Amino acid sequence: MTEQLSSKLSWTEIASAVKWDANGLVPAIVQDAVSKEVLMLAYMNQESLKLTVTSGETWFWSRSRGELWHKGATSGHIQKVRSLKYDCDGDTLLVLVDQQGPACHTGQYSCFFNEVAAAGEEKGSVQGDRFAILGELEATIAKRDAERPEGAYTTYLFEKGVDKILKKVGEETAEVIIAAKNRSHDELRYEASDLIYHLLVLLREQKLPLDDVMAELARRHNK
Repeated sequence: MTEQLSSKLSWTEIASAVKWDANGLVPAIVQDAVSKEVLMLAYMNQESLKLTVTSGETWFWSRSRGELWHKGATSGHIQKVRSLKYDCDGDTLLVLVDQQGPACHTGQYSCFFNEVAAAGEEKGSVQGDRFAILGELEATIAKRDAERPEGAYTTYLFEKGVDKILKKVGEETAEVIIAAKNRSHDELRYEASDLIYHLLVLLREQKLPLDDVMAELARRHNK
C-alpha cells in the first residue's frame, strides 16, 4: 500500500464515509494506474475494504459465491493498489492499481472489451482530438503487456526486458536523427512514429503514466 493512501484515510474512516447498500456492499471500479484503462467492476464489503487497505492488494466480495476473494489468488494476476478513492455521493469506490497480467477471467486485459460504436462512428476509430491516438496506443500497449499474445512485437519487447526496449529506443532515436539530416519529411514522420511507440513501451515497462509526462510538459509551459 502506498504511503499516500495510508496517510490520508484509514479503512475505518473510508468505511464510515461510504454509503453501503442494503446488502452491505459498494461497487468498486478498478482502473489501471498507468494506462487509465478501466479494468473491471466488483463489489466490496467492509471486510474486503479492510483487507484491501491493509494488504495493498485488492479484495472483493463475491455475490454469487457469498465469500471474500483475493484478486489473483488463483491466477497470479494480482492488483497492487496505488490509490483508493470514493465519489462525491460516497456510493462508489475507485481503485487505481498496478495490474499483474490480465484483469478479466477470459484472459483479456480489461473486462470491458465489448466495444459499442456511437452513432456515426466506426468501431475502433479515434475521433476528435488528434492527440487521442496517444492514449489509444498507451492502452493497446498496456493490453499487450497484460495478455502477452504470441507473435506480437510488443509481447516480444516485454519478454526480452528493459535492456532490449532501451536498445530499441536508442536505435529509433538514431534513425530520427538520420531522417532529419536527410531532410526527408516522409522518413522523419515514419521514424518519429517508431520512436514514440518505443518510448510508450518503455514508459509502460517503468510503470510511468503518459499523463505524468504531459503534466511535466504543462508545468514547464506554465513557468
